[in-house]
Amino acid sequence: MEPAGPKGRCVTAEKQRLVVGISGASGAAYGLRVLDACRELGVESHLVVSRSAALTLSQELALSVAEAQARADLAYKAADVGAAIASGSFRTLGMIIAPCSVRTMSEVATGVTSSLLTRAADVTLKERRPLVLMVRETPLHLGHLRTLVRLAEMGATIAPPLPAFYARPASLEEMIDQSVGRALDLFGLSWTPVKRWGEDIGPLGGAVE
Repeated sequence: MEPAGPKGRCVTAEKQRLVVGISGASGAAYGLRVLDACRELGVESHLVVSRSAALTLSQELALSVAEAQARADLAYKAADVGAAIASGSFRTLGMIIAPCSVRTMSEVATGVTSSLLTRAADVTLKERRPLVLMVRETPLHLGHLRTLVRLAEMGATIAPPLPAFYARPASLEEMIDQSVGRALDLFGLSWTPVKRWGEDIGPLGGAVE
């Protein structure tokens, strides 16, 4: 029997939901692996793909937007600013943008949003939920750096997908999975492919001589 809520209504356990954004920066594979991880973890994924991301999906992975959307539980058009994820009343664990382009991070930093992708990120910040930005750009000029500082001050977590060489990745796929898994840690989600220091590797893990 489920516990009774206000006015006798039954309270049900909320399904864990994660908003996933894929912007036009290089590294579309990060976003797809986030979707795969959500499915494996039983987390409901809500995907929005920017118009520019359609190009990187095609060039880097030979995938269409429709094929990427098929890996999510729910998918929205970038122009659909009336979607559920555009409202703070729609409860989620937060949002990850993987990868996050300079244009996307700049829109989020100013609060002047032009698509569902950046609107959902703005909502995540205003609701004080975790917003993780896997920023893909190098080198960074002073304007980029100042924008990143502003985002950090607003509550976003800047998590560039940097390779963890201590995990001794044997393939590009392992490097991607390590970065994705560490980003998911920020939502309290533990994904099996992540290699952890002191457990799988390091002095206690026995993988480092």
